[in-house]
Amino acid sequence: MMLPKGTMIAVADGEKLNLFRNSGDESDLKLTAAEHSHVDDKAQGSGLRQNSSGNPDPSQASEDGFSAGIVELLNKGVLDGKIEGLVVIAAPRALGEMRKHYHKTLNAKLLGEIAKDLTGHSIADVETAIRAA
Repeated sequence: MMLPKGTMIAVADGEKLNLFRNSGDESDLKLTAAEHSHVDDKAQGSGLRQNSSGNPDPSQASEDGFSAGIVELLNKGVLDGKIEGLVVIAAPRALGEMRKHYHKTLNAKLLGEIAKDLTGHSIADVETAIRAA
């Protein structure tokens, strides 16, 4: 995947968010860490996930809330004009929850998604995954 300079890359799972910006160009991907505000982990997840007894799974509900909070942050960045292009790399379960909260404007700026958990990996690993996509 080739990404224009300035593209934001969100690397997330249900507990952590790392934001990067492509400071290189399309032919030379170079990710640098980007600052972001606090993620509201109390955001309303879809709430569709329940354990076998029919009671909500508290840890899954917390992860869903964090995933929804990440998308709130990304939606705001897109709507405020701070994100021109976006790639989301997330653990498959978190990515599924995140998709439910994408604003239509975020969808328009979305350049790609990678369903893989890379939150604990190096920037080089993230760059390799993007190049391979």
